[in-house]
Amino acid sequence: MDINKLLSEHNILIDLKVEKKDELFDRMIERLQRDFDEQAIEVVRDAVFERESIMSTGVGKGLAIPHAKTDVANESHAVFARLDAPIEYGSIDETPVNMVFLLIGPVGNNRNHIKLLSRISRLMNSATFRDKILECETSNQILEAFTEEEQKFFPTST
Repeated sequence: MDINKLLSEHNILIDLKVEKKDELFDRMIERLQRDFDEQAIEVVRDAVFERESIMSTGVGKGLAIPHAKTDVANESHAVFARLDAPIEYGSIDETPVNMVFLLIGPVGNNRNHIKLLSRISRLMNSATFRDKILECETSNQILEAFTEEEQKFFPTST
């Protein structure tokens, strides 16, 4: 699955104002309320916080990729946030985070989950692409940027 197919204008947050990682997760998970009922949202929230407690998902260069698998998800779901101001995150390079890509996947579909994490990492590793994301003014522009970048790296993806 392509990353741009997981994203929509609804689940791209621009200039999100948060001060802490917990607040960030709560705001991002709220965007999944269209996809999950109230009880399932709590399961997703618990899974994200539990995964983060094992090891920080701050991968460096101002990026974090919090992720979790849960049995309440039948397919993969994503939310992307560009923060108004970087926050401390406990990243591997000790750099504050200003871009966050949340990925939720179903238990039992490890292959697809790992493939999506790898794609996100590869795309976001490009300084040019990260700069492009920072320059976008609307969620639609960010969605278009992901689509274009993914086509460059994975031209035959479906």
